[in-house]
Amino acid sequence: MPGEVKRVAVIGGGCSGLAAIKSCVDEGLQPVCYERTDQLGGLWNYTQHVREGQGCVMRSTVINTSKEMMCYSDFPIPQHYPNFMHNSQVWQYFQDYAKHFDLNQHITYNTEVLQVKPAPDFDHTGRWNLKVLDHKSGEESTETFDAVFVCTGHHAQKNEPSFPGLADFKGEVIHSHDYREPSRFMDKRMLIIGIGNSGGDMAVELSRQGQVFLSTRRGTWVLNRIGSKGMPLDITMTNRMTNVLVNLLPMSVLNHIAKGQVENKLDHNLYGLAAEFPPFSQHPLVNDDLANRIICGKVKVKTDVKRFTATGVEFVDGTFEDNIDAVFLATGYRFGFPFMDKSVVDVKENRLPFYKYMFPPDQKHHTLAIIGCIQPLGAIMPIAELQCRLATRVFKGDVKLPSASEMWEDIQAKEAAMAKRYVKSPRHTIQVDYVSFMDELAKLNGCKPDIVALFKKDPTLALQVFFGPCTPYQYRLTGPGQWQGARQAILTTMDRVRFPLATRPVPPLPAKFGLQRILIWLVALVILWFLLQAIFA
Repeated sequence: MPGEVKRVAVIGGGCSGLAAIKSCVDEGLQPVCYERTDQLGGLWNYTQHVREGQGCVMRSTVINTSKEMMCYSDFPIPQHYPNFMHNSQVWQYFQDYAKHFDLNQHITYNTEVLQVKPAPDFDHTGRWNLKVLDHKSGEESTETFDAVFVCTGHHAQKNEPSFPGLADFKGEVIHSHDYREPSRFMDKRMLIIGIGNSGGDMAVELSRQGQVFLSTRRGTWVLNRIGSKGMPLDITMTNRMTNVLVNLLPMSVLNHIAKGQVENKLDHNLYGLAAEFPPFSQHPLVNDDLANRIICGKVKVKTDVKRFTATGVEFVDGTFEDNIDAVFLATGYRFGFPFMDKSVVDVKENRLPFYKYMFPPDQKHHTLAIIGCIQPLGAIMPIAELQCRLATRVFKGDVKLPSASEMWEDIQAKEAAMAKRYVKSPRHTIQVDYVSFMDELAKLNGCKPDIVALFKKDPTLALQVFFGPCTPYQYRLTGPGQWQGARQAILTTMDRVRFPLATRPVPPLPAKFGLQRILIWLVALVILWFLLQAIFA
């Protein structure tokens, strides 16, 4: 048996690392966070210069998940913040979170973890040795910890596929990892390869500077941030009621419904975006402006690349575009952990065969947790936070994980389900459904809301929990880490959604039974009266 866990290493000071630090503090542990840069925030810490191995957003990036769905579960985002925040506001929120909970005292900046391996006495203690480099002094040192959080994310190592002739292309070749802003591409002809969220955002932005050709192998399904009646789409769609239906209905029915809704907003065939696979079989593209840029002619959607020449590109449909000035590879990322001992973590083909994408199942002592290596249909921050809350209790021995064989069964079942549903792609190896996966983690941690008990005790809250948006606050209503403000935060969710939109006083909308409806009823009653008169005359 390992000794009592006290000192915990946290590798990375991004959104997952901050949640890990706070979870440690909440559970009485002593976190030491190593952040390789001079600021917290991870990829949300925008820098104009490119840092190899460090993810970063574009200058114009606006987050795709709304503020009520992406916040930490006991720290609501201020009501005056917009529902979809610019990256600078996301970063400021992380700063505010760290300040509010006094997390900065636990972070060592400009320090890189070079190696993580089991300590010599691991079999007995479960401890780990970390070799770290202080970038300011240049000194290396080795520290021993009772447990380790790995919070380095999966947007750091570029995936750079090769194409015939690309080495001979005379223009610029830039991966989306290295792209920041468009000013120097005025009047250029540009090719973007890949139609994920980065590719879509770059296509829109660069098309305001010059002509963009957007190459895609499989097409995509385009979603807007805004849903029914102008509400954030994730607010209207991410709820327990919808999750029940998704789990009950056949996938063919779900795909038919989803396709109808998406096509009703945008004819994907007409715009050259039609996907080879149904909506629930691939990750969608969230973009509000791409269709506008296509219909203006500034973005032209093309098939996959066949080959490059010195100045142009031929596509698999036989068409050719010459005088291309720059090629942008929006081809995603490979994730891995180069500092980890290969006997513990060795990622191949973007697969992470760990229990709940966190725990290596064959480890004798579960004192290592990978955090945030998931691709949800929803926000990643609340999932990472709940993973951290669970991991700290596993480290302490308050939660006992299943046996290795049971964990492998769960891993294999998840991989089989994902393989059946999603197109085979490095992008879909760590895919999870938001509500279902959050509930899995919460059940293990003892903080999953009991809807039946809630209906008996607090019907008003229960209705909001079941039919309203599945906000992170729901996982603070009960169990370890319970937060007294959770109920109020849930019941006032829509107030914070509406607040930043109320920038101009407007006349009240007509009541449901307004004048027009009253007149209709009066006319109907008059007609009915005349009919009755005629019948009984």
